[in-house]
Formats: sequence, structure tokens, C-alpha cells
Amino acid sequence: MKSFDIPLPTLRRLPLYFQHLLRARQRGETIISSVELGNATGSAADQVRKDLSYLAGQGKSRVGYDINKLISIIETYLGLLTNKNAVIVGAGNLGHALALYPGFAQYGLKILTLFDNDPKKFGDSVGNLTILPISELEHYIESHEILIGILTTPPIAAPQVAAIMVTSGIKAIWNFSTAHLSVPDDVLVRNVDLSLELGVISHYISNLDGGKVI
Repeated sequence: MKSFDIPLPTLRRLPLYFQHLLRARQRGETIISSVELGNATGSAADQVRKDLSYLAGQGKSRVGYDINKLISIIETYLGLLTNKNAVIVGAGNLGHALALYPGFAQYGLKILTLFDNDPKKFGDSVGNLTILPISELEHYIESHEILIGILTTPPIAAPQVAAIMVTSGIKAIWNFSTAHLSVPDDVLVRNVDLSLELGVISHYISNLDGGKVI
């Protein structure tokens, strides 16, 4: 299993801190406290300080954090300044939405194209991207030296597509299917199961009584 040099919950919170720091800088602020950063991101001040302690040179929390410096440190740590190319396999509604999402650019992620197995979609455009047949996936990944694959296929097709990705050189798979993927230890898989979140929402709504949770 792929491991990280800091706890995964901390790694997940760093982008939240980063986004708030950017907004604070846009407002003209130069210093921010752990309390302010925690309030803005739903974390306790102690948790913020602990999270940021994993980052070398982050500053002294007693006098606040230098916003520009902390932005730079997080950008470097998360590799946000490094351009990262990716492909999407599965040109359905979710694949289209991800391909058109402008927020990826802030994280250095660029979607190069989409792939699908439906001949009716071949050559269609999604923004300025072109849908290609999945038979070209392996050659495309190898020739463009792509390391990130985004998987939005139906679950039944996901393991086979993932195998092609790994064989072609993909080192990180963002898996939006509900399929379990078996990959080598040096390949990172991050699963995004929207149905799990919907289950939580559904449970909450089903237990409402007059607007209150029962």
C-alpha cells in the first residue's frame, strides 16, 4: 500500500489551508494565526499547529504565520508548482464534468484528453479536448509520459482499464468507479465513491422529523 511521509488526514487538510491562505492574501493580509486558519477550515488551532509542524520552515505560531511564506511552503510540499498531465477514461457525464473543471489548474493538473469505448463518441469534443478510442490509451500514455489516470468508467470495466494504465506507466489513479483496484505497491489509488456520500446524506434526510434529526 502506498504510504505518505505525513498522516493522511493532515495531507488532506493542507489544500484547505492553502485555499484559505490564498483568499487571505487576496484581501491584503500578511499574517494569520492558527486560530484564524482553524476557524476558516473547521479545525482546532492545536490541530492546525500540529499539521503545519510537519512542514519545514513554516514559521512561529505564537506571532502568526507569514501568509506568503506559508503559501510557498505548501505549494512546494504538495507539488502544486509542478505541471502534471492526466487523462480521463470514461467520457460520460462525470468524465465531461471533470474534464471541464477549471479548478484543477490551480493544482498544476492538466487534462490532456478523454478515452471511451463507445464508437459514437470518438472524435467528439469536450471543451478543447477530443475523445479518443480506448484502444489508443496505452500508446497515448507512453508517448506523452503521463503519470496520472482518472477513471470514470462503469465498475465492470475499471479493473481492466486500470491494468492498462499501470502497464503503460501510470503511477497514480483517481478512481471514481466503485470497483476495487488491485495495483502494484508503487502505484497510488485514491477512491472517490460518490454513493457512499449519498448514503450519508440519504440517512440524514430519512431521519428528519419536522426539520430536526431524530
